[in-house]
Amino acid sequence: MKQTYFTAGPAELYPTVYQHLQTAMDEQIGSISHRSAKFRSIYQFCDEQLRELLTIPESHGIFFTGSASEVWERILLNCVEHESFHLVNGSFSKKFCDYATALQKYAHKQEKPFGEGFDYSEIEVPEYAELIAVTHNETSSGVQMRPVDIHKLKRSHAKKLIAVDMVSSAPFPDLDFSLVDTAFFSVQKAFGLPAGLGVWIANEKCLEKAETLKHGDQHIGAHNNLPTLWKNYKTFETPATPNVLFIYLLGKIAQDFNRVGVENLRRETEEKAKMLYKFVESHPQFSPFVKNDRHRSRTVVVANTQKPSSEIISKVKESGMVVGSGYGQLKDTQIRIANFPATDVEQIGRLIDVLGKI
Repeated sequence: MKQTYFTAGPAELYPTVYQHLQTAMDEQIGSISHRSAKFRSIYQFCDEQLRELLTIPESHGIFFTGSASEVWERILLNCVEHESFHLVNGSFSKKFCDYATALQKYAHKQEKPFGEGFDYSEIEVPEYAELIAVTHNETSSGVQMRPVDIHKLKRSHAKKLIAVDMVSSAPFPDLDFSLVDTAFFSVQKAFGLPAGLGVWIANEKCLEKAETLKHGDQHIGAHNNLPTLWKNYKTFETPATPNVLFIYLLGKIAQDFNRVGVENLRRETEEKAKMLYKFVESHPQFSPFVKNDRHRSRTVVVANTQKPSSEIISKVKESGMVVGSGYGQLKDTQIRIANFPATDVEQIGRLIDVLGKI
């Protein structure tokens, strides 16, 4: 039986991936050189579609890495000389902070219990922190930070760089990139592609910081450092051989999203999220893990379960659907349901019907 994946990543493939992949095979995209004119046109097309989708200004470059996790290291090496500041409220925001410590940066952090979110009014940024690291959507706990709070944070600390993890939410958050210095995501979540490509968006202020550190004999990384990425980006090339096939596919999916319209995607995401939260609030077998509505993720819904989550996951799978377990220590007492563009209102409704009978 073919399954529908409501997992937080890898997730359900977007319906048009199959036809785009067939076209890519027909055009032998997997064999072309990354120094060819054909690749440069693929990179440029992907760049243009992502700019339109996310409203990315010309002051920002768009680069490709092996994963979003790699971008944590790139940002810390290229944008932090001594001190970073991290808002930690889940496993992935904690890992970003841990990377800073591993790279021998002084990593300040403000931490909330698992499942709680941050509001602008409670955030205290250390004076000497050079970069503020925020997670728009914490995949592990189903918590989101409102874009308005992210924007306020930058306005209040204009001289500091701000980095936004939008791994499991892009393109849902309506971020103002004039107030976001750098952001990143991976393609295996809301973009509905297989895993294997990270996308790093960074502005000229990040580039200036990286060049300053480099000229000051600071180690900014030998592989995929920002000045080298940016130099190649000017001609839509990459320093090393990238995942050409996935860059092609990402450009096509971003074009599909633009045809639907990002506002329509956001409205449908909100509609599906409301359906899911209404269900888990009203059903005796479930309850929402994140108590505060304004902090609840719209793209990864986390529910506490009365029964062991493995039983629920198994029953759902019998109906041709796959939901995720809780993260880490909460694996057995929670389920996580991804609410990405690849699954529509009808499919979410069918999932709710099945969960309601368990």
